[in-house]
Amino acid sequence: MMIARRADTRARADFATWKMIAKLNGASGLPPAAQDFLASYKKRLGDMSEDEATEATIREMYKAYYAEMGGGGAPPEVKPVAAEPVTDNVTAFRKLPPKPKAAQSGTTAPRKLPVALIFAALCAVYVGVRLYWQ
Repeated sequence: MMIARRADTRARADFATWKMIAKLNGASGLPPAAQDFLASYKKRLGDMSEDEATEATIREMYKAYYAEMGGGGAPPEVKPVAAEPVTDNVTAFRKLPPKPKAAQSGTTAPRKLPVALIFAALCAVYVGVRLYWQ
């Protein structure tokens, strides 16, 4: 029964992940087995409701995972731990609007000295020090 529960959990998690990746247009990067399961899911959507198609695909994945994990014979029926309705909360990425620049409210920021002025001052200090030591 432990193998059955692990296979069922893995099937549900994998299907939810693959479905999300497919909604974000990344299905081409999935392994071939995942693409096959998603293709069978899309085919089932034409014949039944989304919830029924989801459960049928998960059952198919569960059977494959059960055999892969070393389960012998027909996989036992596993009841989901929490029978919650399946909801999709996947949204497409969107760019955030740019932050408005801080408006200057009468206060002036300290002005930076130009680089040429700083260089000239350093040269004057250098010449002054050289003349002082001679």
